[in-house]
Amino acid sequence: MSHLIEWVSGFFLLAGGFLCISGGVGLLRMPDFFSRIHASGMTETLAAPMLLCGLMLQMEWSLDLVKVLMILIFILATNPTATHSMAKAALHGGLRPLVKEPGDDEKGEVSSKT
Repeated sequence: MSHLIEWVSGFFLLAGGFLCISGGVGLLRMPDFFSRIHASGMTETLAAPMLLCGLMLQMEWSLDLVKVLMILIFILATNPTATHSMAKAALHGGLRPLVKEPGDDEKGEVSSKT
């Protein structure tokens, strides 16, 4: 049973690490603020809990496990809320998402629609 827990924990840690890296790549590669916040928010909302679950499987039953579980619950509650509030603040600040115009298909470029 201990080997199974180690394998599952390793899977969670590797998958969470991969999602963190893919969120970072999305943050660098996406064209506008809203795409970037979507890429980072979606991946981090899943990556952090996967990393924490992998760590919890490695821990013994103790107060530390309870603390990591509370951090997990806090992250699951605040990450989507923070992402939504940043996007809403950007909209209220006048920033508009980039949209594709009908003539931009062959060029592959996007323009800002106001």
